[in-house]
Amino acid sequence: MRIAILDDYQNAALAAADWAKVKERATVEVFSQPLGARAAEVLKPFDAIVAMRERQRFPRELLVQLPNLKLIAQTGMGAAHIDFAAAKECGIVVSGTKGDGSMSAEVELAWALILAAARQIAAADRSVREGGWQNSVGLRLAGKTLGVIGLGNIGGAVARIGQAFGMKTLAWSTNLTEERCREAGVAYADKATLLSECDVVSIHLKFSDRSRGLIGAADLARMKKTAILVNTSRGPIVDQAALLAALHAGSIGCAALDVYEVEPLPADHPMRTAPRTVLTPHIGFVADDNYASFYGQSVENILAFMDGKPLRIIDPAARH
Repeated sequence: MRIAILDDYQNAALAAADWAKVKERATVEVFSQPLGARAAEVLKPFDAIVAMRERQRFPRELLVQLPNLKLIAQTGMGAAHIDFAAAKECGIVVSGTKGDGSMSAEVELAWALILAAARQIAAADRSVREGGWQNSVGLRLAGKTLGVIGLGNIGGAVARIGQAFGMKTLAWSTNLTEERCREAGVAYADKATLLSECDVVSIHLKFSDRSRGLIGAADLARMKKTAILVNTSRGPIVDQAALLAALHAGSIGCAALDVYEVEPLPADHPMRTAPRTVLTPHIGFVADDNYASFYGQSVENILAFMDGKPLRIIDPAARH
């Protein structure tokens, strides 16, 4: 059996879990760079693939070119990037990992971005390293207003931390109720009110056709000129062209981003040189404990599949 570990950017997979029992029964090859257009050619010989989250997409046109593939061991349980109908037709089992604890890491990263943007940490660090000193005035968060778009587990935790900083907190999403807001100790606001009143707006939504482009040019125009927009969910939730235009026009204060429309972000992408930005390379879930859970359970899933008893099968059809 041949197993491919994909998109292991940090070459961390083999160190994050004990692969010894897998290696006794299979050969394991690690790919640290995205395969892109080469995916079908490179993956054709493999029987199993370990996929890190959504980094590699598996549409029908790719799956039908992988005749040996029988298992996709997906990290996490979200798998919108896999064509499950095609996988089923091709006889491919998809397994996932549970209880990875990534929620807390994503909450921490959201607040790292908020604080970095509010106090202009990157610019201050650069100034000191280049021989300079104070060159900016930061935003004090106490007494300011935090807007949370999406009040699920992550959004709720982000809101609680905002309250610990002494911030007033508003929340909105398409199906959010005032009852849920009361339970979370935040105030409900409609979308327009939240965007116009908040000093920090942090997005915590699942990506779907409904959330694509949810924050567009008209929404950005409602925001304060000093406001910080934080996106740690998915890049396409915010209209990228509209955001770039707002940044260059100075109509919002800062964008703190961990996610992008295209990932990895191309070297010549205009977001890399956009003003008033704090940029991280989709590291919300990239933490030691999460990787140990992701790859540890992937090892268990592979061994169980080898023994004819697959674990943690992802079957979207079974959820309806």
